[in-house]
Amino acid sequence: MKKRQDPPALSKGRTTSGNTRRNQQNVISYPGKSTVRGQKRYTRPKVDSGARRMTVKKRVSRSKAYADSRGSLQPKVTPLYVWGDFDVPFLLLALALLGFGLVMLFSASYARAYYYQDNSFYYIGRQMLWSVIGVVGMVAASFVNYQWLRRFAWPLYFASLALCILPYAFDAYNGARRTVYIGPLNFQPSEIGKFALILLFAHLMSKDQKKMKHLWDGTLRYLVLFGIMAVIVVLQPHLSATVLMVGITVVMLFVGGANIMHLLGVGTVGVAGIAAMVFTMWGFFSDRFAHVLVRLTYWLDPFSSNDAGAYQTKQSLMAIGSGGLLGVGLGESRQKQLYLPEVQNDFIFAIICEELGFVGACIIIILFALLIWRGYTIALHAKDRFGALFAVGIITQIGMQAMLNIMVVTNTIPNTGISLPLFSYGGTSLCMIMGEMGLLLSVSRQGIYEKE
Repeated sequence: MKKRQDPPALSKGRTTSGNTRRNQQNVISYPGKSTVRGQKRYTRPKVDSGARRMTVKKRVSRSKAYADSRGSLQPKVTPLYVWGDFDVPFLLLALALLGFGLVMLFSASYARAYYYQDNSFYYIGRQMLWSVIGVVGMVAASFVNYQWLRRFAWPLYFASLALCILPYAFDAYNGARRTVYIGPLNFQPSEIGKFALILLFAHLMSKDQKKMKHLWDGTLRYLVLFGIMAVIVVLQPHLSATVLMVGITVVMLFVGGANIMHLLGVGTVGVAGIAAMVFTMWGFFSDRFAHVLVRLTYWLDPFSSNDAGAYQTKQSLMAIGSGGLLGVGLGESRQKQLYLPEVQNDFIFAIICEELGFVGACIIIILFALLIWRGYTIALHAKDRFGALFAVGIITQIGMQAMLNIMVVTNTIPNTGISLPLFSYGGTSLCMIMGEMGLLLSVSRQGIYEKE
């Protein structure tokens, strides 16, 4: 008696003849040469076959063409952006500080201008002209699309390096070569160099955001770019501009997301290396930077020396002390009567303290603090990473410059010869700062703000 045979097991992936016939009809077909029961069978070509390679090439070419067509449809970055409202509080604070600065500049400088230039309006007249140019430039810069400036990051950096080398071709003024003279005009290229660093760092940090935690891409290359410019500037010598560049670099690296341990490690090694270099090359540094050592001595105790180097600091402290709580009155300063040098420039804040007293000085400081706060607010509401970093760099420069000037005038730090933004006499610095604030207004135009 024959045993009954069980049907093939389905658990091993086998099917009955009926299922096999139905499954074969549902197979996705590919061009091939095999045949089943006299009919042409479609099979998938092998990986190394010519048909497969041609299929892949066609697919890749189609995907590239699609990507190119999509990219061509994206809007181009235009030079101007005229939509949106700018930050009104920031604009009002900037104009208030500018107006306040013009009043105090005339009050502080008319005696010196009359004595040396035979014209009491010499400094204020020129400063008002540069102020008009600066305000027009600020308004014009507020309509510039800040994204459009990214294409000039590298060219502006190399151009600023060349400009910072130019002062070495001119005669020294007070022992330093910081200025380029073109006929009746003159300017300090380091002002352009600071802006070039801000623009380049913001461009690179936004483009390579994912690489900011790496040692080279996130820390070292920025320090190299800063170091090249800093060496050129510090040998002029221009120590105050170098200190500002250091502050801009450190703040932007911190905000940009650099690794904190990398910053601390590289900073420690750098400080140790500079100390070792100064120790081994003491003869060169003692001659090249002798004025720095002298200023350190005068800073520690300015009233213990009768040297001319300590005279400016002593007169500044006497002016501040004479102001008291409410000051001696606008225009009634005694130290500006040729006692305090550079009253129209680096030490104008001392005359403010003398004429307006502690209250007037606090008002100036509060206005600067509000300006800095609004600047960082603009950065927080920027629509993209580049705009935020760009705004942080600009407002950091303005805030650090104001803080360092006040600290120098009050003898909190050694005298470094740094001007007070929007107050001190100087066309290059004023126009650059007004233009940078206009770009901050441009960032605020495109900012993202919650509707109230």
